[in-house]
Amino acid sequence: MKTLRLILGDQLNHKHSWYKSSSPDIFYHIAEIRQETDYAIHHIQKVVAFFESMQTFAEWLKSHGHQVIYYQIDCKENRQNLKENIRQIVAQLDIQRFEYQLPDEYRLEEQLNTIVQELQIEYKAYDTEHFLTTRNYLKDFFKGKKTLLMESFYRHMRRENNILVDEKGDPEGNQWNFDKGNRKKWSEDPQIPRQYLFRKNVEKTLKRIQAAKIKTIGSINAKHFTWPTSREDSLKVLNHFCKYLLPHFGDYQDAMDPNEAYLFHSRLSFSLNCKLLSPSEVINRTIDHWNSNKKEIHMNQIEGFVRQILGWREYMRGIYWQEMPNYTKINKLQNHNSLPNFYWTAQTDMYCLKSAIKNSLEHAYAHHIQRLMITGNFALLTQTDPDQVDAWYLGIYIDAIQWVELPNTRGMSQYADGGLVATKPYISSGSYINKMSNYCDNCRYDVKKRVGEDACPFNSLYWNFLLEKRNYFKKNPRMSMMLSLLDKLTTKEKKDIQAQANSFINSLSCN
Repeated sequence: MKTLRLILGDQLNHKHSWYKSSSPDIFYHIAEIRQETDYAIHHIQKVVAFFESMQTFAEWLKSHGHQVIYYQIDCKENRQNLKENIRQIVAQLDIQRFEYQLPDEYRLEEQLNTIVQELQIEYKAYDTEHFLTTRNYLKDFFKGKKTLLMESFYRHMRRENNILVDEKGDPEGNQWNFDKGNRKKWSEDPQIPRQYLFRKNVEKTLKRIQAAKIKTIGSINAKHFTWPTSREDSLKVLNHFCKYLLPHFGDYQDAMDPNEAYLFHSRLSFSLNCKLLSPSEVINRTIDHWNSNKKEIHMNQIEGFVRQILGWREYMRGIYWQEMPNYTKINKLQNHNSLPNFYWTAQTDMYCLKSAIKNSLEHAYAHHIQRLMITGNFALLTQTDPDQVDAWYLGIYIDAIQWVELPNTRGMSQYADGGLVATKPYISSGSYINKMSNYCDNCRYDVKKRVGEDACPFNSLYWNFLLEKRNYFKKNPRMSMMLSLLDKLTTKEKKDIQAQANSFINSLSCN
């Protein structure tokens, strides 16, 4: 029976059971299509990385005896749409059976459900064989519970997968979470080892993208492309992380520095999210290295890393599939302001935002605290429409696929879901930014001032946000201390803060 198997751009799993044997009756289809390049305005490095990775994967399949139908973006046969391409190939090759791996994005799930009904041939959907949980695992785990605490899910996952626990199921190191040990500010000591950066020439791929007039953001050095785009590349980055960066990862995972794009972070998120690496192999490899080097690598380093993948990543995927499709429109705080233009240019006097956005535009990357407590914090404090925030995050980061971007942005960062993901809004004044970074040293604003021409905008925006949203948060126990401090401000102080914040918001140049 002639079979067509679809492989999406984020399904590049070399270990999938599909590839254990080849058959002359099985055809694999991979395509660079406008449907995927145009549903958001993506960073140029993101588009290049996906196209390069897809091409490399297709070549690997061919080298292992599989038949591959690969459509480049400029291919004459390419209809630039998933449905039309599949329909065309089915007709041309007289395909009798269609197979696909379950997509990780809801929009593609809906599209594929429509496609298989219209094809009127046999079909079957397979698991991607990547995640440690199923789509509905989180929904079943929290059934009947009032809150969806990630920590309880994370502890369960540790026990369920026998990761960093002893024979009794108790945590190694005698505690589950070492987050309090992961909040050090980095001040040029210890020295940061060099990242494993590639120097690949991707000019051919870039020219195809430019010729197709695909709209993108950000910059790229096409002669020295630095991201991993193959399984071999990804394993090299993983091994480099274990040997050189893991020893200090946990200590400085929340730190920020204007002159360091990556600090001690792994740069593995793209490889994971397009499935060149699996979460289980990344976790096992790092734990094996830690077990062999416990004198040099403390428990908080490995636990902090494992928590991000075993806990947070799987948890966010579960939230996504539990709450879709309504999650894309939820806006509990009723924020409707526009995102400032400087999110696309980095042209702002606020040095923390300038640095974080510049890093994002230049590298298609910023680590989780830069995303949460700089760009995300500012967007929430200026009460920006979460639709616009979602669109920016989905486009600018190389690892951004909706299943992981949406709950992290709309839930964790913007609190638009009203506390489904986060038990409190992740907001701060300038003091937190000063505590965790070196940004404030180079800023024209005074981080200690609330009002005045040179006052740090984060300060008035923070207190103004609390004033405007007080009624919403008055029953939240985690907000009681801040609301108590808010109530101690004098009437004049409150008026001055609101005037300062509103004047600043009104001065922003927005789309």
